[in-house]
Amino acid sequence: MAAAPHPGWLLLVHQLPAKPAYLRVKIWRQLQSLGAVSLKNSVFVLPASEQARGDFQRLLSEIEHQGGKGLICRAEFVAGLRDDQVRTLFNAARDTAYDAIAKDMRLFTQATRKAGKRKPDFDTALIKFRQRFSDAARIDYFGAPGRFQAEALLAGLEHSPIARAAGSPKRAAIDFKRISARTWVTRKDIHVDRIACAWLIKRFVDPKGTLKFVSGNDYRPLPGELRFDMRDGEFTHEGEDCSFETILKRAGIANPALRAIGEIIHDIDLKDGKFGRPETAGIAHVIAGICRTHADDEARIARGKELFDDTYEQFRRGGKRS
Repeated sequence: MAAAPHPGWLLLVHQLPAKPAYLRVKIWRQLQSLGAVSLKNSVFVLPASEQARGDFQRLLSEIEHQGGKGLICRAEFVAGLRDDQVRTLFNAARDTAYDAIAKDMRLFTQATRKAGKRKPDFDTALIKFRQRFSDAARIDYFGAPGRFQAEALLAGLEHSPIARAAGSPKRAAIDFKRISARTWVTRKDIHVDRIACAWLIKRFVDPKGTLKFVSGNDYRPLPGELRFDMRDGEFTHEGEDCSFETILKRAGIANPALRAIGEIIHDIDLKDGKFGRPETAGIAHVIAGICRTHADDEARIARGKELFDDTYEQFRRGGKRS
């Protein structure tokens, strides 16, 4: 299954008057909020969409109202710049934001652990981290690599022992022997931890279960639904564990091959190098390729199933050739 054809690009080319002096900064900030990137001075690009067209038109109206000039055009690059190079510009811009968020979360987490207790500004800081991540993700048009690290750090902070000790609802005990044909809910645009969890659930936990993908982190489950790798989900990050590890532990699955896969998922998802298995880098590259070439979550699940079925068999046989 190949990636969908790219819809093209929209360019905003503008010229601003010398005064008022603040106008240049104002327009630049609005372009940044849209996620537009600069190709040259006063030439900005967005992936073509009705939303982008409307955003550029509103911005152009403001430029013209202030005495400036400009035009919006649909573009296809035929020489000098390839589509993948433009996408790289977008990803680099988003990665800058994700890296800054990740750095601040690490520092805050370290300070919280050092204090050994919930700091007075914990809730405020968590709200700000969520908003910063949401702002970056909203204009992340091509799935920048840094997104997944920032997302994993945010999930780890939300479900850290100190966060749970501050009044988060205690998760009810679940009898895994009675789990069958349940609906398992997670966030759309799945990546490594959610792909692996979906495979683990469908193969070892609830083969008759169904998967459901929803927008956002604040989904309220319907009767009979179980959430994984989501805020306040029944199975998500707990302490230093990723969601895959959480499911293994809470289900009481003591399978060495699955434990090995869990260690790989942990290191890819959290990027803390805790286990350092030699297979991690290769599987990380395969997962990144799956997510880059398949926008549909069901397609990612199907490809992930093939990957983890084969990986499981290799570990189960102890790496021996048959």
